[in-house]
Amino acid sequence: MDVKEPKPQRIYQAWRGSNTFVFGGRLVFGPDVSPLFFSTFLIVGPAFAFCVKISFIIKHRTNKNETALPWCYVLTVAILLTILDLFFLFLTSSRDPGIIPRNTKPPEYDETFEIDSTPSMEWVNGRTPHLKLPRTKDVFVNGHAVKVKYCDTCLLYRPPRVSHCSICNNCVQRFDHHCPWVGQCIGIRNYRFFYMFITTSTVLCVFVFVVSWINLVQTKGKATRAMSRDILSDFLIVYCFIVVWFIGGLTVFHFYLISTNQTTYENFRYRYDRKSNPYNKGIIENFRDVFFSKIPPSMHDFRAFVKEDDIMAIEATDDDVVKGKIDIEMGNKFDDEGDNVLSLPKILRGVEFEGIEDILEHEGGSERADSDRFVVRVEVEANAEEKNATV
Repeated sequence: MDVKEPKPQRIYQAWRGSNTFVFGGRLVFGPDVSPLFFSTFLIVGPAFAFCVKISFIIKHRTNKNETALPWCYVLTVAILLTILDLFFLFLTSSRDPGIIPRNTKPPEYDETFEIDSTPSMEWVNGRTPHLKLPRTKDVFVNGHAVKVKYCDTCLLYRPPRVSHCSICNNCVQRFDHHCPWVGQCIGIRNYRFFYMFITTSTVLCVFVFVVSWINLVQTKGKATRAMSRDILSDFLIVYCFIVVWFIGGLTVFHFYLISTNQTTYENFRYRYDRKSNPYNKGIIENFRDVFFSKIPPSMHDFRAFVKEDDIMAIEATDDDVVKGKIDIEMGNKFDDEGDNVLSLPKILRGVEFEGIEDILEHEGGSERADSDRFVVRVEVEANAEEKNATV
């Protein structure tokens, strides 16, 4: 009987992160794509209603032989802003934000050293029980000492400005944050489009808000009467007024971050306003780095085929993790041949059980009788097992 060889997998098919891939790995989304559709609805819904309103105004003025050219310009600008907003939203959510490749094994032995214990340092001992790796290391950036942490998931020391996203389960270059409205990490490869997305959204909100107010003011009669008759304009004014506080504030905040060359993660964690920022190059250079520098290529070819050596290394790493968890739950540690080389931890072996009998003696009569019957039954079963083993 012929055994069919397993079909080779592409990298996106064997991906160990939480990302969602579309069109054969050509588009990379976050774990949950629903926020993208929700954000699209929040943009398209009011924008479509606004365009319909402007279309009726143009038709009404045309029927009265009044000039409608300014309103045609308004309609054109609204459509262009909406398309741009959706375009930047899609670019932000569907790109690799700058994912760092994982290691299939821990750092080389010469980068670490074995030691039994140390009182002054924190050690990594999760997936590498035979090695002791320092949790952090110091590197210098522009003459400033920066601590880099070891990622136990990706088995590497994170380069400066790299952080691990717990939602996407990836280490991301220049990690800013995980945006719940986009459903994707914001990193070095999509931050530019993210800022353009929130800026375009702010401009669109202000534009719709102002035009809707102008439409109400130009209506004949009192403003209150016009507002009671034009419910759609009332809704757009209230909607844009609420949204612009959030999205506009976010735009101003990221403008400040860009001008000081910070990320959202760094701003909340390190507080560079209280100490020197090793990445700040001045306002002009900071804006040039974000908007006019070349976006680095992705470090992954998601459509490439996975090598057999990589698959074996990944499976071996996963087996070690699972085995380690099982051994901890069983209270024993096994060697490669399955022999028990270490019993329960010393802290459990050192527990004294003599006091338990004294406690049982002071228990109630019924409870004592039940416990005696239980002890006798266990002893009888144990004696029977010993006899069967001897035979």
